[in-house]
Amino acid sequence: MGRSQLEKQKTHERIVTLAARRLREEGLQGIGVADLMKEAGLTVGGFYKHFASRDELVAEAVESAIGSWRRQQEEKGIDPTSISLDEYVDTYLSERHRDHCGEGCAYAALTADMARSSDMVRSVATEGLQRNFEAMTARMPKPETAEARRKAIIASCLMTGALGLARVANDEALSDEILETVKQFVKELPQAE
Repeated sequence: MGRSQLEKQKTHERIVTLAARRLREEGLQGIGVADLMKEAGLTVGGFYKHFASRDELVAEAVESAIGSWRRQQEEKGIDPTSISLDEYVDTYLSERHRDHCGEGCAYAALTADMARSSDMVRSVATEGLQRNFEAMTARMPKPETAEARRKAIIASCLMTGALGLARVANDEALSDEILETVKQFVKELPQAE
């Protein structure tokens, strides 16, 4: 790859990474192309050298946001599949995750927005859901069973909803209670009959 192509690719990745963070902070409609490009230190005209449309950028940014946790673990030299359910739940339902939505789970930050978005964005989100459910199923006892998948879907939905509601609450004690209550429930879920 030539130098100019490499620079273009790096710029493209920088725009997508910035958009992924900003969309989780502001919502899918919360930031415009002009503001995003200005924040990236680029012109609006430069946007079309990288993306055919805003929707294409949003789809790439959502995909990047969905895969960000896995990439972060791999960059630390950690195999994400080696993280136990308890460790995963403790990290996901933490105050840090709650308080830094621009760095966290795209589903907790953008579920309602993604549900109302384009087919392109919803397809990316659906593929991410499938991967997340598979990863959660692998953390369950007897992961090859239908029961493990059922519990994985329940756990994933509970965790995403709890994180979102903990962010909604402006009462810190209530917010913490939501996180702790769901954290304990999800940790006990694999043993429940």
